[in-house]
Amino acid sequence: MRDVPHNPVVLIPARMASTRLPDKPLANIAGLPMIVQCLRRAEEADVGPVVIACAEAEIADAVHAAGGRAVLTDPDLPSGSDRIHAALEIFDPDGVHDAVVNLQGDLPTLEPNVVRACVRVLDDPSVDISTAVCAITKESERENPNVVKAVLALTKGARIGRALYFSRATVPTGPGDHFHHIGLYTYRRDTLAQFVALPASPLEQREKLEQLRALEAGMRIDAALVDTVPLGVDTPADLERARALLA
Repeated sequence: MRDVPHNPVVLIPARMASTRLPDKPLANIAGLPMIVQCLRRAEEADVGPVVIACAEAEIADAVHAAGGRAVLTDPDLPSGSDRIHAALEIFDPDGVHDAVVNLQGDLPTLEPNVVRACVRVLDDPSVDISTAVCAITKESERENPNVVKAVLALTKGARIGRALYFSRATVPTGPGDHFHHIGLYTYRRDTLAQFVALPASPLEQREKLEQLRALEAGMRIDAALVDTVPLGVDTPADLERARALLA
């Protein structure tokens, strides 16, 4: 029986390369770079120390100027998961932290309770990775391939369900709820190491969804049902919305 993780660390991968919004981590939102706004949301969750896993020194400089922690990683790492794993080995080589929260660096309006709910899912020793979802209420989101849907085994009234699949398609079919997947994860430390050592899987490559690699490898992912979806900043229009929300 595995222990309940008791000492999480929050890692936020960040890199300057973005085709739709160049230099995105340093975009000014309410007087702070976006990556620092994400740092503040993670600190407000109060689940453990927060470290920015940077691909470039400019990001680290901005984080340090705001009093935050940052670790420089190889800019050529292929994914955010690889970046947080590399940063974890630098920041905590002795393995003090037994769980790792992976937050995206473009969620400046993330509510801290979403992070806390995600971490609590790992209280179940059978769960390898946790994440979060929100019920879809807008019909346009059901058909939008940019809104990733999570297929959950979720009993009525429950707030945690086992993730059976993730897709850009509208699944499952038939009447009932659909769930918008929120892209944050909490890994057991050994699970993260196993995950980044795996090759990209066929379904992962087909759907362009990294979490399918874990499911194909037999890892268990459970999701916390939360009430809000944070604004992801991917375009100049998203950036203006975030500035308005945090003004």
